[in-house]
Amino acid sequence: MKNILIDAGPLIALFDKSDSYHAQAIAFLKSFKGTLFTTWPVITEASHLLGFSVKVQIALLEWINRGGLHLIEIEAYQIGRLIELSEKYKDVPMDLADATLIVAAEANDIKEIATIDSDFYIYRDIRKRYLKNIFIK
Repeated sequence: MKNILIDAGPLIALFDKSDSYHAQAIAFLKSFKGTLFTTWPVITEASHLLGFSVKVQIALLEWINRGGLHLIEIEAYQIGRLIELSEKYKDVPMDLADATLIVAAEANDIKEIATIDSDFYIYRDIRKRYLKNIFIK
């Protein structure tokens, strides 16, 4: 089984039936064999963008609670790395959620991500590798 990160875009698409990536998100989850990981800033971003419905926000949290994905905590000692990444990619720009995904990948040796965000083709981890996007090919 593989471990991958998931960004806010596919999470939003999964729970928003009007999202243009909704069908793709459903198909992705049905075919994916592995464990999904993310960070709290990604959940916060997704929940905010699903703000059109508290019911939908709760559905996201219930899915997480049932084991739909696992959360990687960002520790205080990693804040310096978040700052470093944000400064390095300020022209893109890199937001906090994206920076936490790079830090989570580095700390947990995760090499793949599910995202609709093309910026992940630019971002590099501490080993100068980018995360392979397995959501959009």
